[in-house]
Amino acid sequence: MAQPLLEIEQLRAGYCEPVVGPVSLQVHPGEVIGLAGPNGCGKSTVLSVLTGQAQRFGGQAKTAAGAGIACQSQAPYQGGELPLRGDELLTLMGADPATLPEPLQPLLRRRIDRLSGGQRQSLLVWSVLGHPGALVLLDEPTNNLDARGRQLLIEGLNRLDAGRGALVISHDADFIRQVCHRVITLEPGGHLQRTETAA
Repeated sequence: MAQPLLEIEQLRAGYCEPVVGPVSLQVHPGEVIGLAGPNGCGKSTVLSVLTGQAQRFGGQAKTAAGAGIACQSQAPYQGGELPLRGDELLTLMGADPATLPEPLQPLLRRRIDRLSGGQRQSLLVWSVLGHPGALVLLDEPTNNLDARGRQLLIEGLNRLDAGRGALVISHDADFIRQVCHRVITLEPGGHLQRTETAA
């Protein structure tokens, strides 16, 4: 099997103190791995360690050298004081606007601050899927998405390039079932509960 794009081993992480762990998982090229569990169990904290926003108190979290990371967090870009159009946002994020599915193409010409929450979420998720990074990190990507946006995301993850891998954090069990090869479930308190094959 190819070298993992992401290797987490006995990770304990948090902010002022540990809130999750120990957690162990690997993401290989061609895999979409789900991290599931109830709100507050520390799913997003695992991702925050990888982006430098949370502290590692023990264990390891390593990414493959030169893999590149494409990350979507739960704090979506709202438009700010200098609002961008959709195509400008994707370009700024290093994504090719042409990767946006045809039904979402009209969003490329609209200002971010004039879009609905679901439309903004779609652009942000696709800015990650269209980024060249081999390791894709998605934190609650279906938040605010309507049925069409959700289905387009499912199709996009199911067509993920074989050289890329994804870690998807979600409480949406049906979505996880449709896109993930394996699911790691955390229990309340942030301890690993079980790992199961999903797809």
